[in-house]
Amino acid sequence: MKKIYILAMEHSVVQAIAGTQYCFDTVNFFLHQQGKSPVFETQLVGISSQIHPGSAGFSIKPDVLLNQTGNADLIIIPPLFGDFDLAIEANKLFIPWIQSQFKSGAEIASLCVGAFFLASTGILTGRKCSTHWGFMDRFRLQFPDVEVMDGSIVTEDSGVYSSGGANSYWNLLLHLVEKFVDREMAILLSKYFAIDIDRANQNSFAIFQGQKNHADPQIRKAQEIIEERFDQRISIEELAEAVAIGRRSFERRFKRVTNNSVLEYIQRVKIEAAKRSFEGSLKNINEVMFDVGYTDSKAFRMTFKKVTGITPVEYRKKYNKLSRPN
Repeated sequence: MKKIYILAMEHSVVQAIAGTQYCFDTVNFFLHQQGKSPVFETQLVGISSQIHPGSAGFSIKPDVLLNQTGNADLIIIPPLFGDFDLAIEANKLFIPWIQSQFKSGAEIASLCVGAFFLASTGILTGRKCSTHWGFMDRFRLQFPDVEVMDGSIVTEDSGVYSSGGANSYWNLLLHLVEKFVDREMAILLSKYFAIDIDRANQNSFAIFQGQKNHADPQIRKAQEIIEERFDQRISIEELAEAVAIGRRSFERRFKRVTNNSVLEYIQRVKIEAAKRSFEGSLKNINEVMFDVGYTDSKAFRMTFKKVTGITPVEYRKKYNKLSRPN
């Protein structure tokens, strides 16, 4: 029997807390139907007898308080909601408890932006981690000693688990079910909840907004030039000259503050423009390719798939409502 503590936290996503408990309870239900013993014992753990998560109108009554807990096999940290710093402060009593549980052998899983709280415990230092695509840049700035896995849905590192954005936490739950029960149960659960079990990345959902939360005005100017001229061919030399920095220094500074090489940044800006075109127009692949400054069809398709995880055709089919038959 695996003892799982699900944290009932202030300023958190109540749906993820309920969904996690629902997942493990459903596994036990299926096992009961098969004449087998339950695998999971789940309890909601709180720092007080009444918890008010992020959603208005909801409250949670934990099964146990921190001082009533034993040793866990697995601890689940739900996504935070609203102001992350406020959420971390409101739940800070969990931090020494999580640290103690981890030292005693418990494994830890964070869902989506619950990674911010997990990182606040220090447990993620030197480890790899997934989080919501929209908060990766902020996470890197706040926790530079953690390796963020770009686009990853599920990351496992030495007993610490994390998931990508929003509903990607279901893929982490399936991963845990497969690990603690078996692949057959994970597949059954994926079918029951209609979840794509082998979804490997969240890149097709990501919106590239540019990493401009830094204090280097020359690099920010170069980023703006790239974004204004995404439909043209622009070289690294041109950009370096435009901001009056030597090429080598320019490339080093660009990589340091944006976490992308100059070429990667140019590609991501172009592909983001292509994505918007595929979503809202009836242009064919070649038309979109030329619009964003590519002339080589093979290079465009390869770069598009590298950035989004799927082909241009698959992306248009997935997101373009105009092209669908009535």
